[in-house]
Amino acid sequence: MIDFLAKGGVLVFPIIFCSVLALAIFLERVIRFARMSNRGRGLEVKVTEQLKKGEDHKALEIAGGSDSPMGRVLAQAMEIKDQDRETLETVITHAMDGEVTNLSRYLQALATIGNIAPLLGLLGTVIGMIKAFMVIQEMGGKVNAAVLAGGIWEAMMTTALGLSVALPTMVAHSYLLSRVDNYEARLQDGAVTFIKAVSSLRSGRVDA
Repeated sequence: MIDFLAKGGVLVFPIIFCSVLALAIFLERVIRFARMSNRGRGLEVKVTEQLKKGEDHKALEIAGGSDSPMGRVLAQAMEIKDQDRETLETVITHAMDGEVTNLSRYLQALATIGNIAPLLGLLGTVIGMIKAFMVIQEMGGKVNAAVLAGGIWEAMMTTALGLSVALPTMVAHSYLLSRVDNYEARLQDGAVTFIKAVSSLRSGRVDA
């Protein structure tokens, strides 16, 4: 197999490296998302219930001990929950942006691999075709179909490999991006629930 791939030229190996790197990134993200899939689910409800009971310390303990994006966002929100709403929303937004950035780690690299893999393949094809025409020139144009066919399929191999890497990489990137979007939506829902609870508590204090 190595000898077969080596016939495609030197750019075959960067393409193979891209495929290995893309697979590693995909598996790392999938494993991470699987581990945290249920972490923080329903956490905002537990935290707001404690707030309504006046157990602020317990609410902070629940949020900080969950080891989840939702928990970290709520823990930061708890620290400044008594400040004005604008400050609270700013802190929550900043915390959510940090968690989304963390969840999106390596996804840009995956997208880059999906974009450059076919370009590497195309470059390999162009280089291969240049070499084939150089052979034709050296032979004074007296070449048979077998010589041309051999050079052409070797040149086209890199394009096929590049596309073979790019297609599943872009599918993987889209899948992981959708997972990040789902987590972001969950964070937004949790943040809204928390802010509503805090606002309700403040209204109750004012009325009292």
